[in-house]
This record gives sequence, C-alpha cells and structure tokens, in this order.
Amino acid sequence: MPKELKKNSENIEKMLFRSADKLRKNIDAAEYKHIALGLVFLKYISDSFAELYEKLAAGEGDYAGADPEDRDEYKAEHVFYVPPQARWEYLYARAKLPSIGGDIDEAMDAIERENETLKGILPKVYARPNLDKASLGGLIDLIGNIALGDAAARSKDILGRVYEYFLGEFANAEGKKGGQFYTPKSIVRLMVEMIEPYHGRVYDPACGSGGMFIMSEKFVQEHKGRVDDISIYGQESNQTTYRLCRMNLAIRGIDGSQVKWNTEGSFLNDEHKDLKADFILANPPFNDSDWSGDLLQNDPRWQFGRPPAGNANFAWMQHMIYHLSPKGIMALVLANGSLSSNTSGEGEIRKNIVEADLVDCIVALPKQLFFNTGIPACVWFISRKRSGNGDRKRTGEILFIDASERGFMSDRTHREFTQEDIDAISDTYRQWRSKEGAYEDIKGYCKSATIEDIRAHGHVLTPGRYVGIPDEIDDGIPFEEKIAALTSELSEQMKKETELNEEIRKQLSNIGISL
Repeated sequence: MPKELKKNSENIEKMLFRSADKLRKNIDAAEYKHIALGLVFLKYISDSFAELYEKLAAGEGDYAGADPEDRDEYKAEHVFYVPPQARWEYLYARAKLPSIGGDIDEAMDAIERENETLKGILPKVYARPNLDKASLGGLIDLIGNIALGDAAARSKDILGRVYEYFLGEFANAEGKKGGQFYTPKSIVRLMVEMIEPYHGRVYDPACGSGGMFIMSEKFVQEHKGRVDDISIYGQESNQTTYRLCRMNLAIRGIDGSQVKWNTEGSFLNDEHKDLKADFILANPPFNDSDWSGDLLQNDPRWQFGRPPAGNANFAWMQHMIYHLSPKGIMALVLANGSLSSNTSGEGEIRKNIVEADLVDCIVALPKQLFFNTGIPACVWFISRKRSGNGDRKRTGEILFIDASERGFMSDRTHREFTQEDIDAISDTYRQWRSKEGAYEDIKGYCKSATIEDIRAHGHVLTPGRYVGIPDEIDDGIPFEEKIAALTSELSEQMKKETELNEEIRKQLSNIGISL
C-alpha cells in the first residue's frame, strides 16, 4: 500500500479519491466517474473471486474435490465468476501497455457474458482516444494497492466506503448534474432512521445510484436484523445512472434484479404497476416541468387531484401513495413550494391528502444540503399506519419539525447533518409516534398540530407556521442593568469617535488640507 494510504486507514477513501483525481487530467468528472468506479468494481469482484478460487484450489473441508474453474461453485457462494482475461492480476500486469484500454473493455464484456445479472451494466469506456493510457495505468496501480473484495475488506466495508465516497465527490464536482444520481448520505440516513425499514418491500421510483437501498440495508444490519427480510424495487430513466445503481448494489451483494430501467420513466412506463410497497423512499427531481403530465390527464394514480403539467411534485407524491401498502410508510424529499403552493390546483391536492389523514410528519431541511440546488427542501412522511398498528393512534394530528438551522458546513457550499442531528430529529418523531413516548412541543423546533390548526392555516404545511420562533434564552441580567451597560458603552464609543475625528482634521491640516 502506498505510504500516503497507510497514514490513516480511517480516511482511506478520501486519500484514494485524491490520488485518483490527480490522474484525471483533462477528463470531465461526469466521464471520469465511470472510469474510476468501473475499476473499483472490477477490483472488488476480482478480489472476491480470487479468495474463493484459492479455497477451491486447496480442496479443503467443504471444498474437497472442487474445480476452481467451475462457474457453479461461485454461483453457490454468491460470488461473481471472473474469467482469466478479466482477473486483476492479468490486467495489472498489462497496465503499462498501450493496449490496456481495450483490454479492460474486453474484460468488462467477458464478465457480463459470464454473469447474467451484470449484463449491460458495466462501463466499456477505457479504449477511448481521450483517455491517457499512462494515467489509466497509474489508476490501475493505485487501486491495485488496496484490498477491496477479500473477507477482511468486506468486514470493514472498505469497498462500500470507497464507492460511496467516490459517488459523493463526483456528485460534488458535477454540481447540478451530480444531484441527478446522488442524494447526500446524511439526508438518506435521516429518512431511513425515521421510517425504519426492518422488513418488507422497499421501493424508490427515482432511484439514482441506489443510495436509499444501500442505507436501508445498513439500517437493518445496524439494528441486528436480517438483510434477507427486505427486498428492493426501483426504477430509473437515465441508463448511465441505472448502471451506477446496479454496480453499487452488486458490490454490496444486494439483489438488484427488481431495479428496472426504461427511457420513459416511472410516470409513462411504470415497471412495478402492481407493487404495494411497505416502505418508499425517494428524492425525485425538484419542480420537474418536463414529466409528460399532459399525456396522463386521467391516470388512476391521481386519487387526490390531477397534478399540473408544469410541475411533477404532486405527481411523484401520488405515484408513491398509489404504490403504498395498507400499512406502508414513505419518505419523500420535495422542494418547499410543495408545502404552500396554491397554483395550478396544487393547494387542492395538498388539502385532499391532508384531509385523507395520510400526512404523518413534515421536516423542514436547511439550505445547501444538496449538490444540484441550494434551495431549501423538506421531507414529507406519509403513513397508512396512523390508527395504531403498534404505535400511538395519531389520526387528525401532524408532527412538524423545523430542522432548517441544524447541520454544519462541510465545505464552502455544502451543509451536512451530524449524526447527533439525525438522532435528535428521528428520536423526536419516534417519541411522538410511540405509545410510551415522552414527546413535548418545543417552541421553534417541533409542534404536534391538529387538523383544526392546519385548516386554520389553509392547509399550508410550512413547519415555521406551527413551531413558531424560539424563545430567547434568559441570561438572568435585569433589563435596567443591560440598558445601563449598553448606554455606557455607546457613550464611550461616541467619545472615541470625536477624538478620532479631531486627529483626522489635525493630520489633514499638516498637509495643507482643511475641513
């Protein structure tokens, strides 16, 4: 391992990205991400294959008499079979040859032929003329020094961390375009922690690179559940992003067979028409005006009103509600306009959803959380289990949480939630929902409002209207003392100003200028 990467194993993903980015030269981040992430994926499956290959070749225990080139042996262990010309040691040995770009493309083709679930997924971009072959060789050397797919690396989730970090950094580099395939991790974690997808069907109709699915799996693992208890369903209209998603899932060992792609997207060509999901998580494009709404005027999904052709916010919401199971819960990120807009019938749709008693919680997010927009957004939590089902009966109530001042600036332009922020917000929701919860309204932060409160506000759901302005903290100093101290300070400042003005006149006079 290079010295730089040895210094701090906790930051291996950060160091690896910096080194990889140095090799990017004149290639745009949008193009380079496929080059870098494709090699990371190739190294991972090659490491996993090599580890099992050695066990099969040794023929010990359960592997006695096994053929290390038998593809079925790998399938039985849920390991991808890697043909000889695609194995890392073969490509690593050829890294300095001018033919290396074509070699990698051929390796990707060979892997797809041997593994049906990867067909059409892997990038074949390495033979492009604009890709400097020396830089490509350097990138192979760099990634080759990191164990990504053996048992030790998998136990530490090194590959997952590297892949996730790379996705985030490329999204940052791409700016607005990056937001199309990546939702920042702290937002995803908040949504998952609040809806708690322990078991059942998890659906994302605008799944991007698959972050919602990855975090759902992590949540189950962290809470000692069984990953096999959840199954994932998704859809993506951008083929490039879809491929990123499928690779992202494959390296985690998550079955991505029910994640679908077509150019029409979830509105025009719903790949999961009959699905009723237990958990739905989504961050669809904000205020999308190009969603073909004029072609879907009388769609059965519009149970609460026809969404305007110029804005897909309430089309996404109703599409998701349509796919929600009888006891399902969903978390949907939308622009803040969805909370208050009354244009083009949106206010009536929002009113109908509120009056149907589906809205459980609204969380106002801070600005600058997203890569593709600086505008503030919110998360809608819609639930069909508000009459109990293990929780407190809370029909006719909505919890409002104003988290717009939480988080920290991770760089000049982007904000993130800390884990403490996520824990505080999700715990507020859980306490409010629970039969034994110790929930209390906190002025300026959270408020459990009744349907009568919401009607009085014209079904506008902006949290600030309900939580109010935080009370000023009393510092214990009497008002009279504060005024005396402030006036004394002001008097001193005015005296100082007079002295400075006199000094300026004096100095100007010395050079023949009078005021």
